[in-house]
Amino acid sequence: MTVIRHRTLEFAHLPGRSAADPLLHMAAASSLRIVTLNGATRRQAHRHPHSEELMLIVAGHGVVWIDGMAEPVGPGDVVHVPADAAHATVCQAGTAMEIACFFPHPDLGANLIETDQIVEAPAATRPGEDTAS
Repeated sequence: MTVIRHRTLEFAHLPGRSAADPLLHMAAASSLRIVTLNGATRRQAHRHPHSEELMLIVAGHGVVWIDGMAEPVGPGDVVHVPADAAHATVCQAGTAMEIACFFPHPDLGANLIETDQIVEAPAATRPGEDTAS
């Protein structure tokens, strides 16, 4: 049995996020990335050409964007991202998020391509605000 404590993770700074790879030095058939989004409402999309991704929203609220479609997400939500789909998760303005990302591929570094697409969080609508244009 191996237990990896959150407090021991080393987070790297990537475009729009900080990420740690708890299984990086293990001979595992899959990979896991713990991602902290810093509250930025714009992110660069990326793809995983060799596997799908399963995301568990651990904390915070925001939007997951996959190939042009956006869906609001919050704690406890699970998101499936098909292999090679351009995607990004963007925080609700002024907040932060933590996400656990699972990949059935052993080498996340060889399974990540940053794109030139920029994803922005939609503006929050205040209760009672008219959104019709």
